[in-house]
Amino acid sequence: MLKKVPNPIDRHVGSRVRMQRMLAGVSQEKLGDALGLTFQQVQKYEKGSNRISASRLQQIAKMLDVPVSFFFEGAPTGDMPTGGFSDSAANAYVSDFMSSSEGVQLTKAFVRIKSAKARRRIIDLVETLAEEEPENS
Repeated sequence: MLKKVPNPIDRHVGSRVRMQRMLAGVSQEKLGDALGLTFQQVQKYEKGSNRISASRLQQIAKMLDVPVSFFFEGAPTGDMPTGGFSDSAANAYVSDFMSSSEGVQLTKAFVRIKSAKARRRIIDLVETLAEEEPENS
């Protein structure tokens, strides 16, 4: 039996819910309680395995203090060509990172750095590290 693959838009919306929830410092359990759901249901929403209804998405947007449109920013569209060097692949990569705990932690810490020079040096460091080949590849 084949495993059902989540719709790319459902995955995108779910990842945006996760990113905003983590940025707000809200646990899955706390969000679930506020919505009258289990944390497992919130997990399914965030993975895109369960679709979020319009009314539920409006509730989530209100609780996380963002407009509903926030969840669709950068979403894939059905009329775009697949593959190639499109920006949608890069956007998905960034969105996936930003919805990870490391992405949220890094972003929160980075925006607290006051010095533009220090932020630039951090970016330079990360870019240099990213260019280095792993020793045991």
